Amino acid sequence: MTLEQIKKFKYWQTRTIIVTMVGYALYYFVRKNFNTAMPSIEATFGITKTQLGLFLTLNGIIYGVSRFINGFIADRVSARKFMALGLALCAVVNIGFGFSDKMAMLISGTASGGEFITALTIIMGSILLLNGYFQGMGVPPVSPLMTHWVPANELATKMSIWNMSHSIGAGLIFVLGAILVHYFDNSAWRLCFLIPAVLSLAGAGALYLMLRDTPSAVGLPELEEQQSDAEHKPAEEKSVKKPVTSDPAYHKAFLRHMVFGNRIIWILAATNFFVYIVRFSMLDWGMMLLPGSKGVSVAAAAIMVAVFEFVGGNLGMVVAGWATDHIFGSRAHRTCVFCMLGAILSTVAFWYIPDTASAWVLAIPFTLIAFFIYGPQALLGIAAANQATKEAAASANGILGIFGYASTLISGVGFGFVADHYGWGMTYIVILVFAVIGMLTIASIWNAKADGYEAAAEFDSRLTK
Repeated sequence: MTLEQIKKFKYWQTRTIIVTMVGYALYYFVRKNFNTAMPSIEATFGITKTQLGLFLTLNGIIYGVSRFINGFIADRVSARKFMALGLALCAVVNIGFGFSDKMAMLISGTASGGEFITALTIIMGSILLLNGYFQGMGVPPVSPLMTHWVPANELATKMSIWNMSHSIGAGLIFVLGAILVHYFDNSAWRLCFLIPAVLSLAGAGALYLMLRDTPSAVGLPELEEQQSDAEHKPAEEKSVKKPVTSDPAYHKAFLRHMVFGNRIIWILAATNFFVYIVRFSMLDWGMMLLPGSKGVSVAAAAIMVAVFEFVGGNLGMVVAGWATDHIFGSRAHRTCVFCMLGAILSTVAFWYIPDTASAWVLAIPFTLIAFFIYGPQALLGIAAANQATKEAAASANGILGIFGYASTLISGVGFGFVADHYGWGMTYIVILVFAVIGMLTIASIWNAKADGYEAAAEFDSRLTK
């Protein structure tokens, strides 16, 4: 490439990362706002922890299914249109959630009592199911975008930076929730849905206008052509000529070989299940776990959860991404083993600190849990994208998504049931058991290669013989 093309590519690469970061942060604005509103919803309407946990579980399962389905769609359609549409739809249903009590009044004919609560529970649950599906349109387009704009040997570092988006989004929405609760008390629950929805509608428009799917869409050579040019080799000498990937038969065969028949993808997906149990147990329940088990105020809990995401999560992802590329030779799965060990030790430390300790003391191990667990949360998707190659990155991450959000069976209704019937102390034991299993699972592929491009080339060569 010419110097001018290199500069232009760097500009668009940076722009793609930043715009998708902001866009996905806004997805969290219209997703984790429910968690900020949970204490107010419980206090206002008398909904139990088990019911709230059921909401989280149903939302998580639908989200996982959605990521699985939309993973296949995102590999075949315009990523920018898909991501923008999903965010707009999430904003619309959040506006509906903000008026769910009004809908329940219309259906039940009363503003209180059993019929009202039944109607409200059904309406809230239905809206959360819709939101869960639309949320699943956020991540799948990012995988093909990043693999088109970022070389495989830089993907762990740059995707770890990108993965800060959800921590930024979740951290900011918890701060916003703390401010709203401080000024409006329990009536803040409605604003927790309406304000983020308005911001997200604007963000959806920005995604559509500012993203481009591939380098060729802005007149630049694709990554393979750039690499061939850098090595002073014609593209056809670089590797075996690939079949036309728009051919449905080829794409299905590629998916069977590189995704569904790939043992590493399934181990990464299983590990994702355990990682998300630890993550969601702290993130989704933090606003209730911290006051319930450590005696901190709801406002202080909101700040601690924001720090958990914004400071601990972001630093953990960036450090883990850097370590993967610079210490572990882009083998993300090896970094994850050490991260899981750190998460286990941090959880034990947080559990054993007495509830008489100040919030500042409690915040240290609580933030360290995020520092260590968000490394695998970011890296497992990167590892899957590299193993499946850019031809099937979204599809592979769809499998990880459905495993990750199947975890809400444990971290959602399961966590709420354990807290209701056995107390908060037992929830820590549940978290630790699954964290240990997750560490052992990812350790089983310690010797796996960094990516699947060599295996993909062998697959292509067999097809062309």
